[in-house]
Amino acid sequence: MKKEINIGLVEDQVLFREGMKAIINTWQDMKVIFESADGYSVPDKLRQAAVLPDVMLVDLSLPPDGDKEYSGQHVTQALADTYPEMKILILSVHDDENFINQLIQCGAHGYLVKDSAPQEVQEAIIAVHTKGSYINERALKALQLRTVRTVRSKPQNLSITKREEEILQLVCRQYTAEEIAQELFISVKTVNGHRNNLLQKTGSRNVTGLVLYAIRNNIVSLK
Repeated sequence: MKKEINIGLVEDQVLFREGMKAIINTWQDMKVIFESADGYSVPDKLRQAAVLPDVMLVDLSLPPDGDKEYSGQHVTQALADTYPEMKILILSVHDDENFINQLIQCGAHGYLVKDSAPQEVQEAIIAVHTKGSYINERALKALQLRTVRTVRSKPQNLSITKREEEILQLVCRQYTAEEIAQELFISVKTVNGHRNNLLQKTGSRNVTGLVLYAIRNNIVSLK
């Protein structure tokens, strides 16, 4: 039996949040089980929750905690540290590579602009839940353009093995661990071992960070 994906929404605009919830709850195998109109109360609410969300959709622009800013980036950092298995999809009105870079490095698994079609949101939720990463073509192009504009003295040399590079390329093509194992004729355990080594070597917090590293170092590129 296929497991239902539990969704959380962190969004201060009531109309948008209610609309998202109504749409998501019509999708098969998905259900909104958590809501918050701000980010700063999310950690406390989750500690009291009977069931945790598998995927959290988080607005980038959220109300401050008194005089203190508490944006979607702060939520991402708090969740990545406390609930590392929880997947985080950022929603924003901005399509800016600076935001995307910062949020991925903080631990976000994907980034969507708010004018995305419902079908793309559904695909993104499934992707981060099953594959650990979702970066659409628009975000990838923004990241690649930033890489082209950034002057580096030399590429990072982290002694990545040929096998690790093969796995990294497949990760960037959104292959699951099982699909990578089948493609390379190795075990899933071996795939996960190589992937964990890559996370440590590159200083990435998750699979999305590996994609960012691969783009920055020309291991993968867009056609």
